Amino acid sequence: MSGYLSLFLHALAQVLSIALTLYMWIIIIRALLSWVNPDPYNPIVQFLHSITEPVLYRVRKAIPMPGMGLDLSPILIILVIIFLQTFLVGSLEHASQSLR
Repeated sequence: MSGYLSLFLHALAQVLSIALTLYMWIIIIRALLSWVNPDPYNPIVQFLHSITEPVLYRVRKAIPMPGMGLDLSPILIILVIIFLQTFLVGSLEHASQSLR
């Protein structure tokens, strides 16, 4: 039974790592697109906005940066993603290996 749990934890760690990496790249693309002011009616731009704005909004609301002129929320989110990849995914991998 522990073999199946080990495989499950390993698979969960891999899927979580891929999802976090994908979201990090989406955040990076969104930040880069903000520099060129793309067409807001473009479906790709709308998709990127719809999946990133809820998280970006929460960070902006939690850590207000008035008068900065530079939105640091994407950087903070990327740092959180890196932390989650290192700690959470690493913990799942470690638990998976210890069950073998």
